[in-house]
Amino acid sequence: MFDFHIHSDFSADCNTPMEKTIEYAIKEGLHEICFTEHIDEDYPDPTIDFSLDLASYHRKIQAMQREYGERIKIRKGLEIGVQPHLVKNCTQTVHSAPFDFIICSMHTTDKHSLHTSDFFEKQPVEEAYRKYYEELLYCVSHFKDFQVIGHIDLVKRYTKNKPVQDHFYDILMNIFEEIIYAGKGIEINTSGFRYGLPSAMPSEDILKLYRECGGEIITIGSDSHRAQTVGYGVSDELELLRQLGFRYVTTFQDKQPTFHRI
Repeated sequence: MFDFHIHSDFSADCNTPMEKTIEYAIKEGLHEICFTEHIDEDYPDPTIDFSLDLASYHRKIQAMQREYGERIKIRKGLEIGVQPHLVKNCTQTVHSAPFDFIICSMHTTDKHSLHTSDFFEKQPVEEAYRKYYEELLYCVSHFKDFQVIGHIDLVKRYTKNKPVQDHFYDILMNIFEEIIYAGKGIEINTSGFRYGLPSAMPSEDILKLYRECGGEIITIGSDSHRAQTVGYGVSDELELLRQLGFRYVTTFQDKQPTFHRI
C-alpha cells in the first residue's frame, strides 16, 4: 500500500498535522507515503497563499522520518502548480531544495482558478477543456523537472454536470508522447470519488489511452487533506491497473523510481 499524494498543514488548504496523518497511515497498514505540499505561484485567488516554507518543511520531514521511520517510509515531495508563464520559475523552485518526488499539476488555466466557476461560465465547456489541455501540454513540453502529472483530467471535477462531447484524446496523446519519451508518468488521484466523480482521476478511458501510448510509470495518491482519507481507494485502483494490463505501480526516492509488481 502506497500513497504518493498527501498534504499537511504545510499546504495552505490543509490544517492536518503530519503526525496525525502518519499515525493514521500506519494504522491502515500503508508501507510508504509521500507528502506533496503545494506551491502554486501567481494563484489567482488573493485569499489564499500557496507558498511554502521550504526550510521548515525539510526539517519537519526529517523529524518525522526519525520518529516514525521504523514503521513507515516517509518521502518528501512537492505538488507544483504550473502555468505557461511560470515554467522557468517552476524549474528554479524544484532545484532550490532536495525532493524525492515532484507532481506537476495544473490548477489554473488562462490565469483563472479551476476551483471557481467563472472560467467555465465565460465560455463553452468544450473550449474550457481545450484551453486546459493545451496549456498543460505547453507546460510539460517546457518544464521537465517532475516525475508525474497530477490528476490529468482535473477539469472533470468542476464540470461533472456539463457533458462534454470531445474527450480531447488528440491533445492527451501529445501530452503522453512528451512525458513518456522523457521517462515521466501520471498519477491516479483517488480524490475523484470523494468529489462526486464516477472514477478516480484520470478515468479508465484515459488510463487505457496512456497504456496504448506506451506509458508505464504510474503512482497512486489519495490527495488527502485529512488523516482519515489517507490511502483512500488505493486498493481498488491497484486492481483496476491489473485489469487494464499494467504490471507495476511506481514510488520514488531521490527522484528515482522503484517499480512494484501488482
